[in-house]
Amino acid sequence: MPLNCLDGKSFRICIDGSVNTHSRTVSRHGDDRQVLIVVHQAHSTSGKIGELLGHRGFTLDRRCPNVGDTLPVDLSPYAAVILFGGPQSTNDDSDPAIRSELDWLEKSAIISGVPLLGICLGAQQIARVLGANVGPHPEGRVEIGYWLVSPTVEGGHFLERPTVFYQWHSETFEIPIGAQHLAHNDAFAGQAFIYGDSVYGIEFHPEITREMVERWCSSEKGRVKLSLEGAQSHAQQLAGYDQHHAASDQWLSTFLDRHLLLDGFSSELAD
Repeated sequence: MPLNCLDGKSFRICIDGSVNTHSRTVSRHGDDRQVLIVVHQAHSTSGKIGELLGHRGFTLDRRCPNVGDTLPVDLSPYAAVILFGGPQSTNDDSDPAIRSELDWLEKSAIISGVPLLGICLGAQQIARVLGANVGPHPEGRVEIGYWLVSPTVEGGHFLERPTVFYQWHSETFEIPIGAQHLAHNDAFAGQAFIYGDSVYGIEFHPEITREMVERWCSSEKGRVKLSLEGAQSHAQQLAGYDQHHAASDQWLSTFLDRHLLLDGFSSELAD
């Protein structure tokens, strides 16, 4: 059920805690303001992305192929599709869930015309389907914690200024042939790309919440990764969240409205 509906208008909680009302419009993809989210673990959540979509009046159709959920072939009922991260590797062809997601991306999602966002593993899956290499850093380093990401020359419309985002990955993607490189940093050049008009891949995690940072750092596998080169400590990551989440949240809000949701949400204040 859509959240925060009042007299035909929707409202959202802004980064500063204020509330803005916005006129509701119908998305060019689907009438029911529904977003398909694909996760890779039974306990995975959509974090701040889910919160912001709810504030905009969208409902979420959550699917997890790793626990047996099927992915819809017909994506026309959806305003957008978001493929989240996870601990798996897109190169693991022995994983039936990963294999099914790659097939679905190739045969349905990428060619559907419905706006598609891949985050971390999700972006790596899109890149692989588009023919790009995905693999570890050549020096074996990881990127875990808060790290600066900068726009490319072509990416100023996507990321207006260098911004510190949360990261948690040991593999990364090359930019697919035919895609536009949108963002980079010194350690991992592949931070964001767009393919066609509305297929996005990002390596960083704008959906992160403080609770997610705590959970990822405190898990058994997470604690092991914190000892690797390129990983910040648990304490550093919590301090980084407190320092940088507002800018990351603002970017995410702008990206959803200006890029992923297209004309599905009016940014003009309703009288």
